[in-house]
Amino acid sequence: MPYTELVIAVDFAIIILTATLLSIIAQKTGQPAIVAYLFTGIILGPVVLDVVSGSSIVELFSELGLAFLLFLIGFEMNFGVIKSILSSVIRISVYQTILQTILAFSIAYLVGFTLMETFIIALCTVFGATPVIVKILSDKKEITTVAGRINIGVLIIQDIYLVIILAIFNAESLSSPLNILISVLWVLGLLALIGAFAIVASRYILPLIFDVVVSYNKAFFVQAIAWGFLFVSLTEYLELSVEIGAFLAGLSLGQLRYSAELKGRIRPITNFFMIIFFSSIGLQIEGSYILLYWKEALFSSVVLMAGNFLIMFYLIRREKFDMETTFLGSINMIQVSEFSLVVGALAVSRGFIQEEILGYFSLMAIGTMSISTYFIYYNKQLYEKIESYLERFRLPDERNVKLEALKNHAIIIGYNEVSRLIIPLLKERYGKVVVVDNNPHKINIKNEEKVSYIFGDFFQEELQQETSLDEAAFVFNTTRNIYLNLMILQEASKEAITFLRAESIETADEYYREGAHFVIVYDLITRQKITDLVIAFLNNPEKFKSLASADIEKMK
Repeated sequence: MPYTELVIAVDFAIIILTATLLSIIAQKTGQPAIVAYLFTGIILGPVVLDVVSGSSIVELFSELGLAFLLFLIGFEMNFGVIKSILSSVIRISVYQTILQTILAFSIAYLVGFTLMETFIIALCTVFGATPVIVKILSDKKEITTVAGRINIGVLIIQDIYLVIILAIFNAESLSSPLNILISVLWVLGLLALIGAFAIVASRYILPLIFDVVVSYNKAFFVQAIAWGFLFVSLTEYLELSVEIGAFLAGLSLGQLRYSAELKGRIRPITNFFMIIFFSSIGLQIEGSYILLYWKEALFSSVVLMAGNFLIMFYLIRREKFDMETTFLGSINMIQVSEFSLVVGALAVSRGFIQEEILGYFSLMAIGTMSISTYFIYYNKQLYEKIESYLERFRLPDERNVKLEALKNHAIIIGYNEVSRLIIPLLKERYGKVVVVDNNPHKINIKNEEKVSYIFGDFFQEELQQETSLDEAAFVFNTTRNIYLNLMILQEASKEAITFLRAESIETADEYYREGAHFVIVYDLITRQKITDLVIAFLNNPEKFKSLASADIEKMK
């Protein structure tokens, strides 16, 4: 193996092993894994040990991690789900960007930086930490809440703002307003064209492609990745943000009925790349500059975190969202992003600021991201502690917005003749029915009113979230997969009626001990008989449960 390749392999091994060790320690002590990943880079980089360099291959993997993360964010932005709050999110995002820029400018000028340095610092420190916010909210299953949607909307507007700032810095001269205007208009025009193409493709091109390739397991996954890289390559070629390209690719795929399955397959790759991404933040910090502006960084961090919270709190309340949404949406957005290092490095390369100021950016980014991680991680506990104090700020006409979500519905896993026969009854009983099957030909049927047909493997966590397994009132698994049945019994609500199939009496007995309501053991039972059992069971579940338990005892 050539020496360069050996060094790269060793660097990756050290990063992964250190991140794994620190994440285990973090888990044992109740700390978020992201903090462990951030400190991996600090320990291995120039600040402490300086044993891993920020090589080009590490930077590439880091950028891929961020691109994949934005790719997944795009999947979450389903137009049908967010349309009720879209106008509010846009207003919050625009005003937040303006107000936070003014705040960052005022703080930098107050601590003694020159006018040019203050201008650059204000542009660099206005961004929220997209990877931190999205990763923790995803892990906590809060990314689909109203507060989570607001946060994602603000982050996307900030990413567009980032592209504009990069265009400004790439202008021939900052002293020429005309050059700056031309650069910004060019970038916005390109983004509009790419965005329009993504939306058109989601309606007319992608459904045709994926309806064909969905039957071919590997091609299905590869097609999604290829679509993502198409947009990344396009934005890279046009000298735009690859993150924006990845987001637009995910946005177009997120409108498909296959999106949950695709998310489940892409997330493991993203999680690996994100370890490299968070570690690389620490690797970028120069040890000689880290403490040069530590007092200024400490003061600025405290004021910015408080100011960012108050700005978001005011703007969300201005849209009359309820108090919990306002607090959660605000506390999640208090940090300075790692993008400050990226934009700061570009400003240094153009000669706008001195390299020493990167130490100021580094301390602010690491400090605020680490601290805010805890605020996001424990956001609901914080809200519960101060909820009584926030009562005085309640509005008489506040909006308790509920995004379109499934609750008290029925889930059928596996579409067959039995499913078809009992769907009308379940619709009448529960209102909404969700049918999940990993055979695309089975679910490729015309959608009925109040019935959703979703393609995918129900083992995928994303599919369980999309079908709201924990909120379902009835779950019927037509397959006999023991691991799937046990997972359903573990993840479904204790109040949910669970109707399962088993290979043997012993397995059925185990399901009952785990809380199943009724288990079908015999393959010899006709489909009509199974349907009759489901109907009878729904009419008197307690009676059938006792009868089933008695039958098992007899057969033993």
